[in-house]
Formats: sequence, C-alpha cells, structure tokens
Amino acid sequence: MKFSELAIYFDKISKNSSRLEITRILAELFNKLTPDEIEKVVYLLQGRVRPAYEKIEFGMAEKMIVKAAVSSLNIDKAYFDKEFKKIGDLGEAVEFFKKQYSSFEEKDLGVVEVYEVFYRLATSSGTGSQEAKISLLSQLIRQLDSLSSRFLVRLPTGNIRMGFSDMTVLDSFSWMVKGDKSLRPILEKAYHVRPELGFIGRLIREKGVASLYRIEPKVFTPIIMMRAERLSSAREILEQIGVCFVEPKFDGFRLQVHKKDGDVRLFSRSLEDVTFMYPDIVAGVKKQLGADQVIVEGEAIGYDLKSGKFLPFQETVQRKRKYDIEEMAKQIPLRLFCFEMLYLDGKNFINEPFEKRRQSLEQIVKTSRDLKKDVIAVADQEKVSQEDRLEELFDEAIKKGLEGVLAKKINGIYKPGAREWNWIKYKKSYSSKIKDTIDCLVMGYYLGKGKRADFGIGAFLVGVLDNHKDRFVTVAKIGTGLTDEEWKKLQAKSQKFRLHQGLAGQAKVKPVNYLVNKQMECDVWVEPKIVVEIKADDITKSPVHSAGFALRFPRLERFRDDKSPQEATTLEELKKMTM
Repeated sequence: MKFSELAIYFDKISKNSSRLEITRILAELFNKLTPDEIEKVVYLLQGRVRPAYEKIEFGMAEKMIVKAAVSSLNIDKAYFDKEFKKIGDLGEAVEFFKKQYSSFEEKDLGVVEVYEVFYRLATSSGTGSQEAKISLLSQLIRQLDSLSSRFLVRLPTGNIRMGFSDMTVLDSFSWMVKGDKSLRPILEKAYHVRPELGFIGRLIREKGVASLYRIEPKVFTPIIMMRAERLSSAREILEQIGVCFVEPKFDGFRLQVHKKDGDVRLFSRSLEDVTFMYPDIVAGVKKQLGADQVIVEGEAIGYDLKSGKFLPFQETVQRKRKYDIEEMAKQIPLRLFCFEMLYLDGKNFINEPFEKRRQSLEQIVKTSRDLKKDVIAVADQEKVSQEDRLEELFDEAIKKGLEGVLAKKINGIYKPGAREWNWIKYKKSYSSKIKDTIDCLVMGYYLGKGKRADFGIGAFLVGVLDNHKDRFVTVAKIGTGLTDEEWKKLQAKSQKFRLHQGLAGQAKVKPVNYLVNKQMECDVWVEPKIVVEIKADDITKSPVHSAGFALRFPRLERFRDDKSPQEATTLEELKKMTM
C-alpha cells in the first residue's frame, strides 16, 4: 500500500467519532495490507514505531518539527509561524503550505518505506541526532503529498489523534477475519500474553486465527499482569475458593522480572521498562535467580536496614525516579518478594496450577544463611482451611505495616490481564461502606479560582472504563481534600497529557471515547493516562455522571504511577461494589 492511501484512512478515522465505524474502517484497511505492512501500520496508527514498552520515542519537540517543515517547504519561518498561529494545528498548517508548494522530489512512497524512515528517526541518537531527525522528516515532507504531510508531522509528537484504544484494534482484527467481533476473547487472551498488536496482526495474516492459541510468553516481552478479586472477610474467601494458600499483601511496586543469559529487565504494571530505576533488584536477580531464561513476578518494598521493618508506600515510592538513583538505593534499599513463576527455561507456566508454579519458584530462588543480605526472597505462604487462621494471618500482616493478605486458589492458573477468583485480596477494612479504594483515570480538569489559580487547576474529573463499549465514563468531580503539593503534582501530570486543538493554549477537544454529560464538561481534557486511587464513603446512582453512578465524598488517596490505565477499576467492577 502507498502511504498516500494510508493517509486517506488516517483522515477518515480522525474525523469519525463512532467506535463501531472506526472498527469497520480499520478492518477494511487491515484487509488491504500485507503481513509486513499490517505489523508496521498498527504502530503508526498509534504514533509509534514499536510497542510502548520498548521505550522507543521520536524525541522531537514542536520546534524541531517546525524547523523540518520550514526547511522542506523553503519558506520564511515568521510567515509559517503566523499562519500556524491562525490555523492552530501543526499538521494542518504543514498541509496548508504543502498544497501551495510543489517539489520535484515528490513521489508516492510505500507504507513500509515511510515506516523505515520513521524507525531510523526514532532510533537516531548521539551527537548530531537532532539534525539527522530534522533532515529525515524534512525529506519526507518534500516527498509526500499534502494530506500525508499532515499526519507525517503529527506522528513524531505522539498526538496522532486517532481516538481508539488497543481493544478497538483487537475488535478490528476480528472484523477483518469474521466481519464481527466474535473473535475478541481469543484475541484478547493472546494480547495479554504478548501485548504486541503488530505481531498479532501479522500472525493472523500469515498463519490465521488458529495460530493465536499457540502464543506463549517471550522473555523481554512483558505479560499483562493478572489481578485479584476483592473480598472483605476470611469467611467469604473460603466460601469462594475453599482451602487456599495465603500470602502477605505487600504495599510496594509490583515488578515482572525477565532474565535471559545474564541480561535482566524489569517491567512495571503499566508495562514500562523500569530496569534502570532499580539497580539493586537487577543485581539481586543476577545473583539469586538460578535460571538461564525466566519470567517471575514479585513486589518490591522498601525496608529499614537497622530494624528490618518494611517502609510505608509513601517512602518506598521515592525509589521511582529517573535521577540520583544510586544514592536513593542506599537510602531506601528494596527487597523483592517473588510470588509467581510464569516462564522457566523454555517452559510456559501460566497454565500450570498455582501449587506447581510456587514449587518451581522456590527451587530457583537462592537464599543465603543471612537472610538480611538477600535482595530477592520468596513471599511467605501458608495453606489455610480455617477462617480463624486466615484472620490471624491478616492481623499479623497489618501489624507489620502491610496492606493485608492475598489468598490464592490451589489449582488456579495464571490468567494474564484477568481479574478472576484465582487470587483474592483481603485488605484492611475501612469504617465507610466501601471496603476498598477505586482506581480511577483523570479525564480532565477545571481551571481554578483564587489560590487555585496559582496551580492552574481547581478540580478534576475522574472516570472508569466501560469495557463493553470501550468508552470512559465519569464517576466523580473532585475539588477538595488535596494538599498544595498534590494539586501541583496533578497539574504537572495533566500538562504532560493535555489535549490541544485550536489556537495555542486551548485544550477543549474531548476524546471520542469519553462519554461525559454536559454538566461535567471540563475546561481542559487530558489523555486517560493518569491513574489515581480514590477513597469514597459510598457509591450512589447518578443522573449526572455517565457511569450512572457517583462516588460520594471522594478524596485522593494517592497517585498510582505504578498502574497502567488498563489496570484501573472498570464500570463492571464498580457495579459489583454496589451489590
């Protein structure tokens, strides 16, 4: 396929607000692509060249893109800036000028050719890399037509504005093959093991849907982590899963550890590669995990070197940083408590019963005589059949400063991305009617008045995902209960993900997958990237919030930087909490 034809599809999708219609358009597009093309186009549609966990960023600020555009079009920068300010969108501004200026270099490049240039652009680094990026983008603008140029300059910003999620792409794969979304469960199961949309698209085109059943874990490709159901008493847990294994519920960073031939990578819940943040954990894995190729999961938690006691989350969270890492590692050492075996030396363990996974995990973790010197440990575990004993273990965990306990079904398998009754978390009870917190996504915010004007934010809107419709729905508007530092932190995070459209500084464009009643319209909309843990006294029915429910007296507990948007509470889970 030529890139000019792909640009037409980009245009159709960007102008459409119907998820069903977007799904149909994508399916039509995918059916026209070769296996090699579909793998690359899927990522371009998301403003990337590889899956997000590979951390390949374009690294081009708006100034660099403008420089490339001015150079390619051979026009005065002041003139470009003037028109850009009128139009308000960089892509549309370049398209406007491109229609007026022809180039002898113009030709209809193929999708793969353009992708390869973008890959070179994204992976260019070191001395002279900025000039190289500008040169590559400038050349593409000269070569391609005006509509293609609009999307060319949007790609490096990551703001391609297609308005759909990974789940919509999976539905499109199903429509591509079957003409409906009946294959979604199969596709989603494969995606949770190998969250590489391009790889999945290519596999379907080359080998058919049956090949999805054979997908297995791959070292250095993060598996979407399994989640736990919630219950508020030992009795309910034993009634649900019977005799079970009980482990402490740590309040730290959940990490997925991948090791292969001495190379170690650590992934967070959000599938972010965080290896560089935790050199102490990496060293511990190399020393204590006795396997050539392995994928395990655990929770990293800070501890006091003198007392040996666990540190609260507020202190542990200080280890999540990009600077002064070595120094902070000395101040707040981490210990990784492993609790899951997913892959070991060529064998897939996710479909094995938990008891077998646990036994294999214990066999590969090497511990020393002085346990205080170990960075890696296996989480304590006890087989429990009595309600009283489970309550005792819960109380012991709370006294140690932990969140509670996790009960695991003895023969339960590991279901990536799922929240089922194989794991049940029993956390500290609260005095309110809601026994657990709710992980929400910040959808937008309202400009502040008075003191809040200094922060640039006066209240914020949060919501949850309606999985059935692949849309975000609102549950609360929060304007009180945050400290000054928390308001500043939220505003800074929101700036990173705010959506711009129109004149400079405006951000009134609402994502097509946001369902928001008029009474809740925000001043500024942000991408659904910021996960916040919210505590509320109750959940009530609401005609104002699009979820149909509202959180009563909502307040911010903490920011959950360790969680991905996919791990936030869903509308279905919220409904269960009201029962």
